[in-house]
Amino acid sequence: MKSLLSLILFFVMANHIEAQELPYHEIPNYPETYTAGSVASRLIDGLGFRYYWATKDLKEKDLQYKPGDNTRSILETADHILILSIMTLSAVENTEMTFPDKDSLSFNEMRALTLTNFKKASDILKEAKDLSKFVMKIKRGNGNVEEYPFWNQLNGPIADAIWHCGQIVSFRRSSGNPFPKGVSLLTGKVRQ
Repeated sequence: MKSLLSLILFFVMANHIEAQELPYHEIPNYPETYTAGSVASRLIDGLGFRYYWATKDLKEKDLQYKPGDNTRSILETADHILILSIMTLSAVENTEMTFPDKDSLSFNEMRALTLTNFKKASDILKEAKDLSKFVMKIKRGNGNVEEYPFWNQLNGPIADAIWHCGQIVSFRRSSGNPFPKGVSLLTGKVRQ
């Protein structure tokens, strides 16, 4: 029942967010102090900004593009990043991971949910004093639950999502739709 309720919430949030401005058009201003939480938060903000622009204005031909038979398409890569965003948010919310059914979300819903997940995770981390309480729990097919400390969040789902954002940028260039001009990854702002 909890999984069904979470899935319904996913759809409601995704539809609601599509009608609003999505997070990460620009990176929020950085915190005044360096803490473990503010640094982890900023890392996710950088990821959110990259993902926002890597996936902005993708066309159907871009979404289906893949450079070879044994690779993911842009759409499949975006779906994987959604899963990584759910893993990250679940760890900082201390909730069970609940994933949408395969092919149940449109690309725009997937994109909105991914960006929202990154923003929520960043907001939680920004206020955190102790990252050791954020434990990633992965339920395996045999029913066993494996637990990993926040360190694994950094080198696992977060770093993996950054890696895959780069793939989307490369793939979109190859499909003829280059990364938007004026986006500064250094400043997290868009030059006019």
